[in-house]
Amino acid sequence: MSDTILYPKATAVWLVDNTSLTFDQIAAFCGLHPLEVEAIADGEAARDIRGADPIANGQLTREEIDRANAEPTYRMVAQKSRHAELLKPAKKAPRYTPVSRRQDRPDAIAWFIRNHPEVTDAQISKMLGTTKATIEMVRNGSHWNKANIKPVDPVTLSLVGQLELDEVVRVAAEKAAKKAPKPEGPTLRPAAETAAPFEEHSADEADEDAEASDEAQAWGEEDA
Repeated sequence: MSDTILYPKATAVWLVDNTSLTFDQIAAFCGLHPLEVEAIADGEAARDIRGADPIANGQLTREEIDRANAEPTYRMVAQKSRHAELLKPAKKAPRYTPVSRRQDRPDAIAWFIRNHPEVTDAQISKMLGTTKATIEMVRNGSHWNKANIKPVDPVTLSLVGQLELDEVVRVAAEKAAKKAPKPEGPTLRPAAETAAPFEEHSADEADEDAEASDEAQAWGEEDA
């Protein structure tokens, strides 16, 4: 029941303090383990939690509690709480594009296809409030208005905000980077590694030339 009631532990604290319900009944209603409810009753858990009255917030009726008090095996059923309904996250409605702007969507789609191919059709569809079929028609040139379609930044067209666009492009780029194949086989060696042997070789050659010059000079002196 913890997924349908507000503040399960706070509710359990209130029920422990204000009713004679069994630990099993409170645990079943609040979605807790009976041992956890027992720990609350013993003061070993939830000591800093203030009890939440399930009657006051519309989750239980006094009659339901009285029935559970009379029948230890009875499991209480939560009422539909108005407060719980208000706290539920609202479903995000599909993006609405004014009629005057709908003709601009193919231009924005063309902009994504040309400048950000890493952004998926699903992301474009969600951002611009269009369909994957329309995106594909713009991509393959079969759109009915293809002669007039020109890539235009969707921010310029007021179809999306700059911050939202930047976030979508960033996420798409990160995903594309992760999927990119890593280079295989030998790669170019750093310049420092390739230059060192050459310098060493040049130094050896200079030493050999110097030795040869000294020998030639010595032979010349002997002939003289």
